[in-house]
Amino acid sequence: MSTTLPAPKPRRRRPAGEVVLGVDTHRDAHVASVLSLTGAVLATDEFPATAAGYRALLKWARRSGAVRRAGVEGTGSCGASLTRYLLAQGVDVFDVNWMDRADRRRRGKSDPLDAQNAARAVLSGRACARAKSGDGPVQIARMYKLTKASAVKARTQTINPLKAVIVTADPALREELAGLGNAELFRTCARFTDASSHEGAGEESVLQATRITLGLLASRIGQLSEEIREVDARLARLVECHAPQLLDVVGVGPDTAVALLITVGDNPERLDSEASFAALCGVSPVERSSGRRQVRRLNRGGDRQANAALHRIVFTRLRVDPRTQDYYERRIKEGKTRREIVRCLKRYAAREVFHLVKQLQPGPRS
Repeated sequence: MSTTLPAPKPRRRRPAGEVVLGVDTHRDAHVASVLSLTGAVLATDEFPATAAGYRALLKWARRSGAVRRAGVEGTGSCGASLTRYLLAQGVDVFDVNWMDRADRRRRGKSDPLDAQNAARAVLSGRACARAKSGDGPVQIARMYKLTKASAVKARTQTINPLKAVIVTADPALREELAGLGNAELFRTCARFTDASSHEGAGEESVLQATRITLGLLASRIGQLSEEIREVDARLARLVECHAPQLLDVVGVGPDTAVALLITVGDNPERLDSEASFAALCGVSPVERSSGRRQVRRLNRGGDRQANAALHRIVFTRLRVDPRTQDYYERRIKEGKTRREIVRCLKRYAAREVFHLVKQLQPGPRS
């Protein structure tokens, strides 16, 4: 007599624990690795750097457990798009620096190893800097700032050959242009192109070629100057719209405000304290003490653009702000050097700016 056994009950799937994702980013493809909280490598794979690839990467990682944290190399370059996608999916993304050279010599270097090291950096707490979201008004400012820097560099590279041509030009032409300021010099040279277009065709002289060259270079300088003015106007409107309180600070103009906003990013909540912002700007004090000599020096790390912005604030205040001038005189009488006073003033400026940028409301995210 045959008896039928009851069908086995389906096993309930245990909810997977938390895992940590590490990604080594490249231009065309990203290599990802998933680690358990104990550091065991659960899976490693490669995905294309496309929108579909980002979705497939996160779906693949979640098969091993709940993904709440991720370490990504190059969050400001090749990994910027992936970082924005992971943040939109509720994953905390941490910026991971390159692997230590000594460690690389011992263990070798490969994309899977880099991905695993990115995850281990998050597990150990070595990677504690949260990635910028890069999807709001600050990202717009970053794009305009990049455009302006490129135009300023191109204009300088055009002004230099124009002045070199004048040095070797005919004496009569040199005397005609001598003593002119830059603005008047460029306008005068730009008119050479219009004058040469009305001259009859024939064999060109060196003088005529020189005038045409000066005219073309001056026209290019004018176009680049107009482009710079347009970008400056856009940056000023952006700051007035999203961070007008920064413009009320003594020594802060649109350029300085933009540099500081770019350093903070679109998610200022990632900065835990004013000390973290000071370290990010490279104005946190660094001990340089030995024996009985107890001193501190300027920090040579951090974001140098933000450091330069705070430097401009301090030196503007030293010229026009009575409170800063009184502070400078008092510290000089205490025996402090100019470098030490500037370091202190930059730290104070960083504190003031930090409390203002923490008030920023998140703008429209794309």
